[in-house]
Amino acid sequence: MAILTEEQARALLKKALSYSKAEQCEINLGGGDSSNIRYARNSVSTSGAISRNSMVVSSAFGKKVGTATINEFDDASLEKVVRRSEELAQLAPENPEFMPFLGPQTYGPPTKTFVPATANLTPKLRADMVQASLKVAKDAKLTAAGFLENSTGFSAMMNSKGLFAYNTSTDINFSVTLRTEDGKGSGYATKAYNDVAKLDTLAFSKIAATKATGSATAKALEPGKYTVILEPAAGIVLLEQLYGSLDARSADEGRSFLSLPGGKTRLGEKMVDERVNIYSDPANLDLPTSRWSGDGQAQNRVNWIEKGVVKNLAYSRYWAEKKGVQPIPRPGGIIMEGGTQTLEELIKGTEKGILVTRLWYIRPVDPQTLLYTGLTRDGTFYIENGKIKFPVKNFRFNESPVIMLNNLEALGKSERTVSGESGQNALIPPMKIRDFTFSSLSDAV
Repeated sequence: MAILTEEQARALLKKALSYSKAEQCEINLGGGDSSNIRYARNSVSTSGAISRNSMVVSSAFGKKVGTATINEFDDASLEKVVRRSEELAQLAPENPEFMPFLGPQTYGPPTKTFVPATANLTPKLRADMVQASLKVAKDAKLTAAGFLENSTGFSAMMNSKGLFAYNTSTDINFSVTLRTEDGKGSGYATKAYNDVAKLDTLAFSKIAATKATGSATAKALEPGKYTVILEPAAGIVLLEQLYGSLDARSADEGRSFLSLPGGKTRLGEKMVDERVNIYSDPANLDLPTSRWSGDGQAQNRVNWIEKGVVKNLAYSRYWAEKKGVQPIPRPGGIIMEGGTQTLEELIKGTEKGILVTRLWYIRPVDPQTLLYTGLTRDGTFYIENGKIKFPVKNFRFNESPVIMLNNLEALGKSERTVSGESGQNALIPPMKIRDFTFSSLSDAV
């Protein structure tokens, strides 16, 4: 019963809501099926499937809210969870930031978050996709570890004020690390899509294999400031620190890189290179997301940074009311416009620099400047006269995405990638950056 149709979800929510005696009641319903294969040392180690569903009931009396969760949907269980949420609400202290639940909302046309081919993926096809990846490893005398998971899910919500929202989605996620037999070379690739037809595990495994064999004889370079080309899997883990911090309240309260003295903010200021355009659009065909946010607000296209200028910040409903502006929910996915060059063309146009496959273990150093530290891994290469000359040992870096986007030299074509830190998807271009700060060497591969 993991996947419910819109009609089934509506009927179940309506029945649960009928038991409510609260001043306000809101119910979220969700579920899904997922299947996976995990492999290590060139053989499958585990495979499995998960089916899940849950209902979350929130009851409100004034500003007192109680929440209860259940995964059984017979009539007695539905009434029980609603009563439990009401009991908890009576015991709860008042929430000074409570906002009344939303009434009916108008959402745009449904987005293509659900792809039938992904939902109908068979165990045989999933095994064939993993087999293709393992063959690359064995043919190249490399050791592979990877994970492939496909999922199908739905989410719905209804409240006592007449709001109803529903969405379905599919996803297929793949990551693989290939190592040389002596452990000195490592390559990595990761991709995630709504549509299984876009995931070529053979092609992505070959890329990782090339990086693994090519990085086995790494040389040490002195730490310092270098021109770098960040592949999308590397760039996203720094960029998400930037666009994840575009929050109005933290800026207004002086807790953000966007804060100014006296409660002012940098909203409307040019913060980064004018070639930087970052926006969200649930209807984007390469990164479709739900038309509604977790609290039921409509999700529409929002320009967050336009020609380097901070155009919008996310406002919760509470903070928007306090400031007298319209609320803007956090986006479901982020898109950064790119250029026309391929990664190979960016490399060809680089006199001296370093190609970075991946950044990981990202940790904050200074929230006020968005300064972060982390490490390169899984293939770091020195570029000279437009060609990759030799692999280099990994570095620790200290860098701010704000400074990074002010040192922008070139942008490649945007592509869908997935963060190795948060697991979030985005459309991100490869970026050529000058004066990227490498602070020390790392012995890890």
